[in-house]
This record gives sequence, C-alpha cells and structure tokens, in this order.
Amino acid sequence: MTQIATVERILDASHAIVCVPRKSACGHDCAECAGCGVTGTAVRAKARNPIGAEPGQQVVVQSGTGTMLRMMAAVYLVPVALFLTGYIVGALLTDRVAVQYAAAVCGFVLGFVPAALYDRRLRAAGGPSFTIVRRF
Repeated sequence: MTQIATVERILDASHAIVCVPRKSACGHDCAECAGCGVTGTAVRAKARNPIGAEPGQQVVVQSGTGTMLRMMAAVYLVPVALFLTGYIVGALLTDRVAVQYAAAVCGFVLGFVPAALYDRRLRAAGGPSFTIVRRF
C-alpha cells in the first residue's frame, strides 16, 4: 500500500518520522459540499529512509500489504463475523428475540478483543512498518 507523506524529522541515518494524512470517506473536498467543519487527522509513524529524504519533503511511503490486511480483518471482519455468529447461535438456542440480539451484541463486543491484542503486539514491535520509496 502506497501513500503520500511528509517527512517531519530525521531520527538517524536510516529512519525518519513521517506524517501520513488519514483519509475519510468524504475526501474533505469542502468546496464541493456545505463543509462539515471536520478536518482530516494525521498519523505519525517511523519509516525507513533509504533515499535520504529531508524534513519538509513530500515522499511516497510504502507499507506491507499483509500487515494492512491483518489490521483491517482484526478491526472490521472479526467483529462482524462474531456478531453474526452470536445472532445465529442465539437463534438456534431460543426463539426470544432479546436473547438473540444480546448474543449478537456480545459477539460484536467480543470481536474487538483480537483487534486490541493485535494493536498491542504491533505497538510493541514499533508500529506498522513504512519505507520511503521516492520523493513526491
């Protein structure tokens, strides 16, 4: 996965801190809509800097697709799958709708446990790995 980032500072000869703007569903094209007042947030991350980029430069950063897919699965897929599993198990055990909904909600909430554990493991390893591949 490639994204455009700005180099904020140099850590050492081979690493830099980059600022990657986080995109939203609206794309923040505020001139085209009424303007919701929401500004885009940014993610700061450590990146390998094999090309010697300097602070203030815009660069193209690349991250491992496998890591991103695992993060997306942990955050989106697992809670939805456990929500559906909870609902189906509740439906098989009883005809009471309240119990079915409660089982579904419990499955959904339980689905965030793997995401939290994966996040802790990823933070302990230094966060997602980015590599600066070229200047923009």
